[in-house]
Amino acid sequence: MAHRRIVLASSSPRRQELLSKVGLDFEIIPAEFDESAVSGAPDQVVKALALEKASEVARQLGVGLDAVVIGADTIVYIDGKILGKPADDREAGLMLGMISGRTHVVYTGIAMIDTLTGKTLVECEESRVHIRELAPDEIAAYVRTGEPSDKAGAYAVQGVGSVIVDRIEGCYFNVVGLPMSRLALMLKEFGVSILG
Repeated sequence: MAHRRIVLASSSPRRQELLSKVGLDFEIIPAEFDESAVSGAPDQVVKALALEKASEVARQLGVGLDAVVIGADTIVYIDGKILGKPADDREAGLMLGMISGRTHVVYTGIAMIDTLTGKTLVECEESRVHIRELAPDEIAAYVRTGEPSDKAGAYAVQGVGSVIVDRIEGCYFNVVGLPMSRLALMLKEFGVSILG
């Protein structure tokens, strides 16, 4: 694997775990900004947010430093609405009720910036997720686990939420928050090869 400084512009434990599992050596500098200011089509929103995160951290690092900054953003989209992270348990329950027995789309935008050259790449992955019909007591019990509180769409496919997911069309890791196959192909464009 090529050794360049890799910086993840995210504090997401899921993204950190996925990068660690493939042996990528990286550091974390979370981006902080108001995500609600971005609107539009879901694929454009996640690309814009991912780019904003990567750009903010790249600015912090400064020009001329040899690093690749990775920004990512994931949303759930249903009925023309973007479902981000629920504000509280009540909103988590409403979101779970909205996706119960239905199909929604998960979009993840990935942005990479080479701080040495300024090269920038922004892409989007989408997956369709089918949620089984949920009884009100199941929704309440799941909300009580606390898992939905910091997840887009109020569920975690890799956790207790796995029991509510009927099937996925597309990349599973996209639903977790980072489409790994696409990420690997993008990193190759910056001289970083995960498979040597």
